[in-house]
Amino acid sequence: MSLDPWTAAAILGMAAVTYACRAGGYWLFRQITPGPMLRAVLSYIPGTLFVSFVVPALLAGRAHTAVGTVATLAVMVWTRSLAWAILAGTAAAWLAWSLA
Repeated sequence: MSLDPWTAAAILGMAAVTYACRAGGYWLFRQITPGPMLRAVLSYIPGTLFVSFVVPALLAGRAHTAVGTVATLAVMVWTRSLAWAILAGTAAAWLAWSLA
């Protein structure tokens, strides 16, 4: 198996762009001091990104996706532990998928 030079160049280019985006964000926030308003706005970003990844997967998913989601939410409400919720949701989705 050989590595195509164009594929290697594409992978290296994507890695460089990804690194530049992350490093640029760190550099930018070292240069400025965000005020309370900007801090408040930025505090909502992780949740909105999570929802933007999860909702399309749920809408496109099948029954095992819904089972995993319900299990994750139930365990999260019950234990308040993200690790247990992820573990339970993954196990429930896998079990529903394997039984179907």
